[in-house]
Amino acid sequence: MKLHYYPETDSLYIDLVDRPGVEAREIVDGLVVDFDADGNAVGIDIDRASAKLDLTTLETASLPALSLKMA
Repeated sequence: MKLHYYPETDSLYIDLVDRPGVEAREIVDGLVVDFDADGNAVGIDIDRASAKLDLTTLETASLPALSLKMA
């Protein structure tokens, strides 16, 4: 999973898996979920992220991550 913040549009994109999306559905205003060909969610786009989320911290709990990469 990867998090991408785009300050120029104030949007946060969450890549859930490394597969291309073929369909996007707006769930509520400013929240779009991308789906693959099988109907599985592959990404989440949050518009106006800084107004909706606390972007100053990132916490994880009990993730079975094998490695932590900092970009």
